[in-house]
Amino acid sequence: MSRDRLDRVFRNESLGSTAGEHSSYRKALVCFLTCGDPDLDTTVHLVKAISDAGADIVELGIPFSDPLADGPTIQASSLRALKAGTNVSKVIDCVRKIRKTCDVPLVLMTYFNPVNAYGLEVFASDASSAGADGVIMTDLPIEEATNWKRIADAANLATIQLVAPTSMKERIARIANMASGFIYCVSRTGVTGTSDRLSDELVDLVNRTRLVSQLPIVVGFGISKPEHVSQVLQFADGAVVGSALVDLVARHSWTGDLIEQASAFVRSLKG
Repeated sequence: MSRDRLDRVFRNESLGSTAGEHSSYRKALVCFLTCGDPDLDTTVHLVKAISDAGADIVELGIPFSDPLADGPTIQASSLRALKAGTNVSKVIDCVRKIRKTCDVPLVLMTYFNPVNAYGLEVFASDASSAGADGVIMTDLPIEEATNWKRIADAANLATIQLVAPTSMKERIARIANMASGFIYCVSRTGVTGTSDRLSDELVDLVNRTRLVSQLPIVVGFGISKPEHVSQVLQFADGAVVGSALVDLVARHSWTGDLIEQASAFVRSLKG
């Protein structure tokens, strides 16, 4: 079943679209949560709630002590999750619990170190059997990713690759050749975090990526408002909202209305 859920998100059967037809892809809202923040049981409930509110794909961040690609908001959430006892094994168990009530596609976002410590083949097998659909390994360059790609393919996990604004044409082509599920276009150089405006060069980055890949293209980093989502979906196939949602979780974790607030925020993004 893994990876098939991702394919269905973008397939617009009413338009008769198939893989490789960009103009017919459905648009997707992708939401990021740090797994285990504030605790694992809450993560299970949050995923179900934001899925019901309109999230088409949920990225679950595996907390790591040295999250190089993440800004202060997600760094702080990773620290909270680690202090709460979250580890790779517990994240996989969390995926298994989510699957009991929710069929939303789940993508694990992580770094190479914790996966390598867990064991690449064991991680891929366990993640897939629990119900994960894909993995983003943010610090694993394509030059070092061949073995992981082989392992992920064998487990039927999508290998979602990142394309940066600094990526040249030849490198984008190599990244696209290594990717499956969708391609993640990073909207700016630097780390994750909210932003007031999107880069003027973003449309060009998406268009350059389209020239070398038929996969859906999703844009992330700095997307925090409904107007950002609307803007991105004019030229991309999906938009990722991360830090704004993680910040909301931090503000409402102990107020008793976290689920309601998260659901309302996702509905506003979906609208």
